[in-house]
Amino acid sequence: MTFREANRDDLPAIVRLLADDPLGATRESAGEVIPAAYFDAFDAIDKDPNNAVIVAEVDGSIAGTLQLTYIPGLTYTGGERAQIEGVRVAAEHRGGGIGQLLIGWAIERARERGCRVVQLTTDRQRPEAVRFYQKMGFRPSHMGMKYHLKDGAQTGGR
Repeated sequence: MTFREANRDDLPAIVRLLADDPLGATRESAGEVIPAAYFDAFDAIDKDPNNAVIVAEVDGSIAGTLQLTYIPGLTYTGGERAQIEGVRVAAEHRGGGIGQLLIGWAIERARERGCRVVQLTTDRQRPEAVRFYQKMGFRPSHMGMKYHLKDGAQTGGR
């Protein structure tokens, strides 16, 4: 298994991974042709030195992915933090340790960079993911909140 930064050619496989669960199936578009918005987002991530989409490859196929973002901040005495998002492992590889190696790889990159905190969020509707992250040493510490926007209008809440 190898870890590397993703490239544009990887996007269809990455989008399929993002869509391959009950929550992702409702919000991703993993058809034969993926929307241009994915390419626009990838290009923005690719140009930002504080962002990277990472893929795990097994025998030449993408078996997992995550986005790693470095966030400068004033808290922790001006310490940088690493944010992990969009973690997915292909269904046929789940339970084989790829997720653990992928998260461990991201934590090590954050440590090498001097980050003070590694953080992530996971949906409460994914109890197996919560257990996985806790097994990796992550602890629930804050209550996350989201305010979903669509076309500039509030879509959740009130």
